[in-house]
Amino acid sequence: MPRSVPMRSSLKSRDSSSTSTGVDPRERVKDCCRKLVAFMCTQVGVGGLVVGYAIVGAFGFMMIETQVEQPAAECWREHVRMEYANELWFSTASNQSVNVFNRTAFRAVSNSILRRYQDNITSILRHDNCGDSAPADLWSFPAALMFCLSVFTMIGYGSLVPKTQWGKGATVVYAVVGIPLYVLYFLNMGQVLAETFRWLYTRVYECTGQRKPGQRVTVPSTACLWVIIGYVVAGSIMFAAWEGWDYLDSAYFCVTSLCKIGMGDLVPGWNQDDSTESSQTKLIINFVYLLLGMGLIAMCYNLMKEDVYVKARELKGQLNQAMDAAHYKMVTCCKSEPEE
Repeated sequence: MPRSVPMRSSLKSRDSSSTSTGVDPRERVKDCCRKLVAFMCTQVGVGGLVVGYAIVGAFGFMMIETQVEQPAAECWREHVRMEYANELWFSTASNQSVNVFNRTAFRAVSNSILRRYQDNITSILRHDNCGDSAPADLWSFPAALMFCLSVFTMIGYGSLVPKTQWGKGATVVYAVVGIPLYVLYFLNMGQVLAETFRWLYTRVYECTGQRKPGQRVTVPSTACLWVIIGYVVAGSIMFAAWEGWDYLDSAYFCVTSLCKIGMGDLVPGWNQDDSTESSQTKLIINFVYLLLGMGLIAMCYNLMKEDVYVKARELKGQLNQAMDAAHYKMVTCCKSEPEE
């Protein structure tokens, strides 16, 4: 019996040491997942997650859309060209009702046919997205990155669209997952930028010497509007210099993109006269411009909401003071009247 006591104590010590040092691997995995989710919900994590989501999506759509060869539109365009050439021949030279020496009638018929041919070819080129471009050239990394941005930010330019069934299905899944992620980015990034801008505005306001002790400084809505206007003006100048647009078209593109309207008639980097390297650079900078601009819009939304709340509270206080003063005046007037 005395020998069994040390054995029991040693077994207890082993059990206690094993339970203290040995951790369940599943608990470790759960703990790492909780920490990862907590980090992803922070401002830095959400920003990195959005950029990483766009990059992963770009590579995914590149793999899907470049694996399947798209049917070339050259045969179809040749068919259309021959069809309208035959119509032009039979409607002018072979038709006895149109005298080739009658320049006015000849031009009227031929211009009508050529105009319809031009409209038809233009629609084919738009539908084919850059005409004879191969899928590998069309779905470059910057172009796929811009496509992913236009999907989960709900801009939807339409300048680049998936042609395969797998690509269309992947777009649906990508949008369903990406839109809530973008909303989370919009809220978190707006809060971070709002705090930063509020701190800068407070320092500038203190330098003017107008701040009173204990006063809470709020950023006025006019300052937020000037930030948005300045960002749009900077983008308009940049895109006008790059694309050869006039300033109205550039401002139109910036406003419709930042407001997530996305007409798609003007998109930087899709000019056929540009070189491939230049167009890809423009697409990358456009990606950064739009992602940062939407963060600025979220910042202005938070600051303007706070300013409206403060002004509404001040207005409520003034109305309460006016009602109290009117009530006090009414009571004093009633007391001052002589009793009959």
